[in-house]
Amino acid sequence: MCISAFRAGLWKPRTRPGNFEGVGEKGLPWLKRVQDELGLKVMVEVGSPLHVEAALKAGVDMLWIGARTTADPFAMQALADALGGTDIPVFVKNPTNPDAELWIGAVERLASAGVKDVRAIHRGFSFYEKSKYRNYPKWQVPLDVQQRLPGLKMYCDPSHIAGNGAYIQELSQRALDLGFAGLFIESHISPQSALSDASQQVTPQELSGILSRLVVKDASDSVSEEISRLRETINMIDDNLLDLLAQRMDVSRKIGQCKKAGNMTVYQQRRWEEVVKRISEGAVSRGLDGKAVQELYKIIHQASIECQ
Repeated sequence: MCISAFRAGLWKPRTRPGNFEGVGEKGLPWLKRVQDELGLKVMVEVGSPLHVEAALKAGVDMLWIGARTTADPFAMQALADALGGTDIPVFVKNPTNPDAELWIGAVERLASAGVKDVRAIHRGFSFYEKSKYRNYPKWQVPLDVQQRLPGLKMYCDPSHIAGNGAYIQELSQRALDLGFAGLFIESHISPQSALSDASQQVTPQELSGILSRLVVKDASDSVSEEISRLRETINMIDDNLLDLLAQRMDVSRKIGQCKKAGNMTVYQQRRWEEVVKRISEGAVSRGLDGKAVQELYKIIHQASIECQ
C-alpha cells in the first residue's frame, strides 16, 4: 500500500517565468507525516527538475511522471538529467496517445541517465469515440512495450482508464489477468469533494472491497498438456487467417487496378459503410464483440487502401 499526492495539491504554481517559490511547501510535509505516523511509503508526480530536487530532498519513496510529460522529449530529457543515478523507483505513465515508441523512448532516456529502477504505468489513451471508459485501454500497447523491454515492470491505473469508480473492479481484474505487476487505484475519504478527478475515485471502504474480490492469477509460463494442445490449434487457425489475409490483399490489388483503369478514387465511402454493416452483423451473429471486430477491420481496410 502506498499514499501519493497529486500535482494539484503538491506543487505551487509559477510566480514568475523560470522561478518556483515554496515548491512542495504544503504537500511534501503532509507526505512526511504519512511516512512517520503510518509507516507507509509515499510517492508523488514530478514534471520538472525543481520538482525532482524538492521531492528527493523531502525523502519521497517513489516518483511518477505523468502522461503529458512523457509525451514531451525535452521535458523527459530534463527529468532524466535531474534523476541521473537515482535508486528510488521512477514510474513512467504512457503518453496520452497510443504511441509505443514515445513511451519506450521516455523509459530509455531515464535508464540511459542511470536511473536504476524504472517502471511503467498504463493509464489508457485519449480517443474521440464514445465509450463507457474515460480512456481507451488498448491493452496490446503496454503488452507490446513489455515485449520489447522484457525487464520492465508494468502497472495499471484503472482509475484513469475508467473515469468512473464503478468500472475499477473489472479493469483491475483484467490487468491482473494480463499479468500486470500491480495497480494504481485512486481513493478519497470523500470523493464528491475531491479537487480533481472526483468521479473516478472510490472511498477507502470501496477500495477494500475491490481488493478483496480481486483474483491474482499464476503468472508462471508452465502450462498443462491441454493448454499446449489448444495453443497448437490456435497456431493452425492463425496460419489459416494469414493465408486468408494474403488472399484478401491479392483481391484488393486487382480492385486497385480496376479503379485505376476506371479513373476511380481508391476510397469508396459507400462500400466501406456496407463492409462495416455486414461484418458488424456477422460478428454479432457469431457471438463476437462487434466493436472489436470493427477495430480489426479498420486496420485491414487501411491496409487494403494502401495496397490499392
